[in-house]
Amino acid sequence: MKIKLDENIDPRAKEILAQHGHQVFTVAEEGLSGASDAVIADAVMREGMCLVTLDLGFANVLRYPPEMYAGIVVLRHPHLTVKGLLNLVCQLADLLKEDNPLGKLWIVEPGRLRIWEPKKG
Repeated sequence: MKIKLDENIDPRAKEILAQHGHQVFTVAEEGLSGASDAVIADAVMREGMCLVTLDLGFANVLRYPPEMYAGIVVLRHPHLTVKGLLNLVCQLADLLKEDNPLGKLWIVEPGRLRIWEPKKG
């Protein structure tokens, strides 16, 4: 899977996901540091990448309809630390072995996955 890490994700997350076979790029590597959410959303849509972020703004399904993206993953932790964030990334890597966020919004919390997907029909 092609994944783009938002600038609020610790760079060590790239190695974790890459070790699980994913192609991982960062917003910083692609010259998008400081870019607006809309610019980042356009980039991941155009590039067919799944976005991994801490930014709750991307959980707004009216502004960023998940069905238009290769996946939006928002990581949430009640008491975020670097260790807690990297644990969520490990949890995400395990989840990606079983499922794909294509066209969905995933909210990944410690020990929990919430999925929003558009209604069919």
